[in-house]
Amino acid sequence: MKIALLANGTGWHVRDLQRGAAQLGHEAATVDFRSVQAALPPRGDSLSAFDAVIVRTMPPGSLEQVVFRMDVLHCFEARGGRVINPPRALEVCIDKYLASARLGAAGLPVPPTAVCQHAGAAMEALARLGGDVVVKPLFGSEGRGMVRVADAEIAWRTFRTLERLQAVLYIQQFVPHPGWDVRAFVLDGRVLAAMRRHARGDWRTNVAQGGRTEAVTLMTEEERLTLAAARAVGASAAGVDLLPRPGGGYYVLEVNAVPGWRALARATQTDVAVEIIRSLETAEKGVRPLTPPN
Repeated sequence: MKIALLANGTGWHVRDLQRGAAQLGHEAATVDFRSVQAALPPRGDSLSAFDAVIVRTMPPGSLEQVVFRMDVLHCFEARGGRVINPPRALEVCIDKYLASARLGAAGLPVPPTAVCQHAGAAMEALARLGGDVVVKPLFGSEGRGMVRVADAEIAWRTFRTLERLQAVLYIQQFVPHPGWDVRAFVLDGRVLAAMRRHARGDWRTNVAQGGRTEAVTLMTEEERLTLAAARAVGASAAGVDLLPRPGGGYYVLEVNAVPGWRALARATQTDVAVEIIRSLETAEKGVRPLTPPN
């Protein structure tokens, strides 16, 4: 099996997938998403020589460029190629508003959220959400670009700056938590591994922001929420973040359709790369992957 790794460079995850593919007797080659070309008929386009695609990045670009890249994945999938993650799941998860809306529509608990385009509307949302919020980029990951705002003057300046940049204002109520959250990795309808991420001198628990990790086994309700979240956005491979709620239970904070696993693999001693390649093997052999229970 020949696998395309849509990536920007040869970072750790790309090298890990190449190791996993070689270990199982397959070839994994990197393809820069920004250089992808298409042809009709498809012989000779950037992905025609591959049996499967693993998406490891979604580089910034114009609206036309982003739409074209997703179109290429849709066409590859329509020709019978396997894509991790499916293009529709990528489209949903890259957009925090759409992902949260899907989670909410599935009956899953998400933090109170407001999404708007003007600073005045954002100030009204700040009041509705209790005056203490987290402002997040609509597109983004690993905690980058997030800011907690609990002062009206700072909030106004933050919202006005984002408005002038023509950004969408994605605002969530700040949820007091015990300094940790749960990240679970879902693959083909099962929880492959999970860890607890502890904040280190910050309210953010992301490992990229200095958080530490420990392996955990999910309880029944945690597993149910995790699998339901991945199913709600249509992701076959997903990083699902659960945040403890005041008074008990969890919020589903986010579903990442291009999840990293470096910290997870180290914490849980799980060879995630090999499991992802095995998932592609299963699809190539026509074996139906596991699906989460209702």
